[in-house]
Order: sequence, then structure tokens, then C-alpha cells
Amino acid sequence: MYRSARAKPTRFCVGVDSNADNLAEISRRAGRKPARGGASNALFVHATAEALPPELAGLATRVTILLPWGSLLRAVAQPDPVVLAGVRGLCRPGARLEVVMAYDAERDPTTAGALAPLERERLLREVLPRYRAAGFVATVGPLTAAEVRQLGTTWAARLAFGRERPFWRLRARAI
Repeated sequence: MYRSARAKPTRFCVGVDSNADNLAEISRRAGRKPARGGASNALFVHATAEALPPELAGLATRVTILLPWGSLLRAVAQPDPVVLAGVRGLCRPGARLEVVMAYDAERDPTTAGALAPLERERLLREVLPRYRAAGFVATVGPLTAAEVRQLGTTWAARLAFGRERPFWRLRARAI
């Protein structure tokens, strides 16, 4: 999100994380003068996906969830109606939602608990209808490791390195 804010200084970007420690360093960097890497158009919020700040309601033209882990991965891949309602609540009508997710039951057995496999048929049959019920029209497709590395995050580079794992991109519009 910080990189997006730096790349597009006319766009206001909000990053949300449930772990305040994850926000400390990036907030400090964003608070610098622009010539030293600052991004005055960036705001970082400590919140969970289940309890997003009401002040953000209806403001987003784009929401991106990149390679979530743990409970957020479960919430977008199972998906959880409470979390999807919260994400939809952030969005203006027509807003774009992008979710990039990965899960490998052999490599990540404790990461997502009892997460069902990320397989095309299950995503189409079970996941997309739940997004529709939450107010999104969505499509889903696979991503290669090279495409994931192009996301430009440290976490994406780490997950896309070595043995292949199934990566999926869900794209949606708020209705």
C-alpha cells in the first residue's frame, strides 16, 4: 500500500492491519518528507477485517487483499459473511476488489486450520456465490509464481519462491 501511495501521489491510500507492529515502521517511513520517501497520501489503520472503522464506510474505489494469512485467509477463502460485509461496507458502488490468495495443505497445515483446498471448482461453486451474496460480482483465476512476484511485496516474493503452490486471484466489483 505504501508503494502504491508513493507511485500515485494523487490517490489517497489506506492500509489496514490487525497487527500494530506491522504498521509501525511503514507509518514512520510514510511520515517522512516526500523527498525522503514519505507519502502524505497514506494512512495506516490498526483494525481487524471483522471490525473496520465506520469512518471508512463507502469511501473505497479499490480494495486489495494480498496474500492474507491465518484468519483473514480463512475469511476470504471460505468466505466469512461478516468479513465480506465489512469489506463491502468500505466500497462505493462499482469499487474494485482484488484478493490474491494461496494455500498449500502440505506446506501450510497449521496456517489456516481447516481451510478447504483452493481448487477452481470449489472456488466457482462455493466461494463466488458468497461474494455475490455480500454484494460483489466476482471472477477467479489462477496466477503463476512469476505473476505473484510482480506484486512487488516481500511476502509475495517469499511465497512465490521455490516449489509451486496454487495462487488464485479473485477480482470483483461492488454492486
